[in-house]
Amino acid sequence: MQATSKPRHRSIDVDGLEIFYREAGARDLPCVLLLHGFPSSSHSFRQVLSPLAEVSRVVAPDLPGFGFSAAPGVDEYDYTFANLADTIEAFLDQIGVDEFFVYLHDFGAPVGYYLATRYPERVLGLIVQNGNAHEDGLGSQWDGAKAYWADPSEANRARLPEWLNFEGVRDEYVSGVPERVRVHQPPESWHLDWERMSRPGNLEAQFRLFRDYANHVARFGELADYHRTHQPPCLVLWGRHDAYFDLPEIMGYARTLDRLEMHVYDAGHMLLETHSAECAAVMGAFVRDVSTATGVGGPL
Repeated sequence: MQATSKPRHRSIDVDGLEIFYREAGARDLPCVLLLHGFPSSSHSFRQVLSPLAEVSRVVAPDLPGFGFSAAPGVDEYDYTFANLADTIEAFLDQIGVDEFFVYLHDFGAPVGYYLATRYPERVLGLIVQNGNAHEDGLGSQWDGAKAYWADPSEANRARLPEWLNFEGVRDEYVSGVPERVRVHQPPESWHLDWERMSRPGNLEAQFRLFRDYANHVARFGELADYHRTHQPPCLVLWGRHDAYFDLPEIMGYARTLDRLEMHVYDAGHMLLETHSAECAAVMGAFVRDVSTATGVGGPL
């Protein structure tokens, strides 16, 4: 393995926040920005960093409140996806990233889409992995959340399922996943997530992000316009046993995007836990093909 392919682990100060990130690959290669979702961190990408480094500079930050990045209290940091995007934008500027492919998973999707709609010229392509941008993916399991978003009363909050606990974190990995797939998922992932998420005050921060997800849903029309107008090349990777975002979501992308490649796997919401090798190969080919076609980063 080349030295540049070995993952490097760093922390930097971004506007007074310590942001932890993993990085691999040479700086002159096209950048792939990997944005994790709830309840995880850049740890989700541990098995795809080195393979992707063969064709890209791959960067995976922990969002504020997640992983090994700082977790300021809700009185110190505005836990909205727009503000998370502000932090990641400043992070990218600080490490010298201008153009990038962006990986959109779960809570990482609204963060990435804020970056994409603000600066469409900077986005080389989208890699969507169980990330929602259409009503198609929001099945009946979201009815309680929608009721709360429409009327954030204490009564509606009390009707929400309990998910900000260890069992809820574990469910993100195993809920809806058949036993033949579940046995391939290492339990240390959800144990690490819960250890970091249960830092003092962090559960309220996570609830603030859940509440702000309503604003992401309200932007679906704007995101469709972004897709239709700017036509970013798009790769969709999907675990078909996702208990949170329904499989019909992937067809939402097909309605507006011309350059679209889709792969559906026998996996759950946390696809990379069981199919990292397959996804790394597909992502690497996508980055190579798009970069060659557009001349980004020179010949690969």
